[in-house]
Amino acid sequence: MKTILVSGASGIVGYGILRSLKKADPALRLIGTSMYRDSVAQGFCDVFELAPPTSQAGYLDWLCATIDKHQVDLLIPGIEIDLYHWIEHLAQIERHGAKAVMNQPGLVRLCKDKWAFYETLRAADMPWAIDSSLHDGFDFLASTFGLPFLLKPRRGFGSKGIVRVDSAATFERHRQDIGPVLMAQPIIGDDDNEFTLAAFGDGRGGYHASIALRRKLSRDGFTDKAEVVSGEQFNAALTGLCRQFSPVGPTNFQFRTCSDGVKLLEINPRISSSTAIRTAFGYNESAMAADFFLHGQTPAAPAIRRGHAVRYIEEHIFYDDSLHL
Repeated sequence: MKTILVSGASGIVGYGILRSLKKADPALRLIGTSMYRDSVAQGFCDVFELAPPTSQAGYLDWLCATIDKHQVDLLIPGIEIDLYHWIEHLAQIERHGAKAVMNQPGLVRLCKDKWAFYETLRAADMPWAIDSSLHDGFDFLASTFGLPFLLKPRRGFGSKGIVRVDSAATFERHRQDIGPVLMAQPIIGDDDNEFTLAAFGDGRGGYHASIALRRKLSRDGFTDKAEVVSGEQFNAALTGLCRQFSPVGPTNFQFRTCSDGVKLLEINPRISSSTAIRTAFGYNESAMAADFFLHGQTPAAPAIRRGHAVRYIEEHIFYDDSLHL
């Protein structure tokens, strides 16, 4: 029996991973961690551990002690901060006998800064890059990108912190952050033409399997509704981006389509918020990752069912003497 620790188990990614792993193999022993004791995390794992904030001094000692305590075989990050923290301390983690689901280190570090990532795309003459700028002049950006345009955080996820600029007054409130914090981009396409693709990178410039979803976002920036679609129109982009960055393991590509074709919003070098939806349609990237990182098994392209998904609010009830499901 293998023991897998999933961090950020109180969030949609973390408990999506836990649910997907349990669906694939009920015999797995699942450790869920979260800094929130009163979260839903305990409803999806065999053992719950209260975690300190990842940025707190002593976090790594706590993580290694937890690995030892439960004899953890594999760690999967369910929140972005853990991805970036763990990759800088992989040697220490592995000395405690655990492996971690980690993408190619260069890609992970590059995706941490969207401006650096954009510059790399442009230097490689990638046609899927969205024009971006650090210019702090409203007139220049309005004439270049049109109105409205976006100010987008260089670091962040889930569409958080994006500013829609439709006037000079709005722009002026954020001008001082352009460069160190924000970058400017045009609005590409519309909300009806946004897609999230998952691919399992082979680490050699290719990928083993993929699935494409047309999606609608919630106010929190996560996938709210999704429909399985053909990924054919994205094949060239996916092939070119994998050849350039050589991802390994679960990798998320976000695209929009417009009159100029396919444009890349971003790459998340990890399991993303649509993972439970993907699992329901046959693409269980968490199980693929466990087999790949623990046993070296190359994932086969799964049979994907067609359909659509809608997320909704539900409850877990925790009785004092039992768990109501």
